[in-house]
Amino acid sequence: MNILVTGAAGFIGYHLCRRFLKMGHAVVGLDNLNPYYSVQLKNDRLAILSDYDHFRFAKIDLADKKGVFKLFQENDFSHVINLAAQAGVRYSIENPGAYVDTNLVGFANILEGCRHGGVRHLVFASSSSVYGLNTAMPFSVHDNVDHPISLYAATKKANELMAHTYSYLYGLPCTGLRFFTVYGPWGRPDMALFLFTKAILEEKPIKVFNHGKMRRDFTYIDDIIEGVTRVAGRTPTANPEWNSDSPDPSSSVAPYKLYNIGNNNTVELSRFIEAIEENLGKKAIREYLPLQPGDVPMTHANVDDLIKDVGFKPSTPIETGITKFIEWYREYFKV
Repeated sequence: MNILVTGAAGFIGYHLCRRFLKMGHAVVGLDNLNPYYSVQLKNDRLAILSDYDHFRFAKIDLADKKGVFKLFQENDFSHVINLAAQAGVRYSIENPGAYVDTNLVGFANILEGCRHGGVRHLVFASSSSVYGLNTAMPFSVHDNVDHPISLYAATKKANELMAHTYSYLYGLPCTGLRFFTVYGPWGRPDMALFLFTKAILEEKPIKVFNHGKMRRDFTYIDDIIEGVTRVAGRTPTANPEWNSDSPDPSSSVAPYKLYNIGNNNTVELSRFIEAIEENLGKKAIREYLPLQPGDVPMTHANVDDLIKDVGFKPSTPIETGITKFIEWYREYFKV
């Protein structure tokens, strides 16, 4: 494969590029290196990727239409994995414009590049946040998700709709992946595990939202990467059983498919914090707070379709994943 991975300097993008490179594929990694969080961390990830002969980095903003089109013209990409996005539920309330530029305008540029570039399969990151006000558990890709509660979630739902349109109009095979609370080594500094570990080591308070009763389907990075690589190798086709009288949101008469990638196991935030404390040998100073705007109290992934189609079920327990993260954190920051 000749693969374009967008968001290559990001948490998931870095790990995915490494996996593809180890498999022997040629990879072009696109990133704009924006300062939403530490650019040094992003550059350190890229430095590792640059050790591979068949990796090339392209510093381009997805919203740069000419730059994106030029990249597609100069490369015959067989597969595109779109992970670039402005992330974060709470930040979308503070800075909505960033989400429009990257998650909507940028994604439209990727779709156009794929359409004109003859790409054989577009895989794109969606999010568990699209489930919004849904309360039926576990969350299923066969349920409607028409009530997002953050702009971030709305842009991810929009990506699914935009991809389906291109799949239907132009026959572009598209697969959307709804990731559930990804964590692990080289993770994002704005996410709970990173924030909690840093604060506990520095003996500073941690903010515990929903009074610790929040439940999340925490999914270890290696499980996410295994799911993405398997899905990338399975080009979707039209579903011959799709019925327009009772439309299934997860498939179509077009070559289009949606999957959840989650651990299929919901964990209370308080237990997550306890696992961090056990690894660090230190207790957290907890500041209990109410549920934040845009957050949902619980996520839980139904992964039946992922198991059926690619034979994989994420299964790393948080105790294992947190231990690996903290080992990386201590080494990276020399703690």
